[in-house]
Amino acid sequence: MNNDFAIETVNLTKIYGSGNTEVVAMRDATVKIRRGEVVALLGPSGSGKSTFLTAIGLINPPSAGRILIGGELVMNGPKALKDSRAFRRQHIGFVFQKSNLIPFLSAIENVQIALEINNWAVAASRRRAMSLLEYLGVGDRADHSPTKLSGGQQQRVAVARAMANRPSIILADEPTAALDGRRGRQVMELFGKVAHEHGTSVVVVTHDHRALDVFDAVYEMEDGIIRRGETGTFR
Repeated sequence: MNNDFAIETVNLTKIYGSGNTEVVAMRDATVKIRRGEVVALLGPSGSGKSTFLTAIGLINPPSAGRILIGGELVMNGPKALKDSRAFRRQHIGFVFQKSNLIPFLSAIENVQIALEINNWAVAASRRRAMSLLEYLGVGDRADHSPTKLSGGQQQRVAVARAMANRPSIILADEPTAALDGRRGRQVMELFGKVAHEHGTSVVVVTHDHRALDVFDAVYEMEDGIIRRGETGTFR
């Protein structure tokens, strides 16, 4: 397989239940996402978007199909070919609808903790965390608790945390749902910046059609089937 692709899925299928209760949440999803590409995944609620995202995030194994990350086969049907937890920590960052920051830690400590659980020294983790916060425009809020940050600032800290271990992939599930249009667009543009400047592939599940020009590629999902949609014009 081509190593230009950060993520490849081949006939990815997810079935819940069996017999009369069988539900096909995802059917034959075949997608190739290049390194440094920022991709939107659109679709109504219940269309299979989160199923796809959690499958490629190695959280919710598919019933059938293959997942390759960086050209390496990591999932063959429901069988993980790697230690999924360790592989996620090394290669995949996550951003969710809510920032999920730890409320009793400062912004910089919320980023540091992602490094320290991977055995970074305290001083090195603090330097890395501060560098990321400055890069994402919230360096001046490093010592503030999450409750002292706006929603957009919280999401920037969450992106910094997702970037902390230099993942090759960031997966974001409705990251702007709680933000107004202006702040939501700022976060989407931030994902484009991260993808294009760091070579990180970013996949964003979203209902927000207002910022699709930010994306290099758009996929649409309905009834568990994924299709290539309109291409963005960020570059």
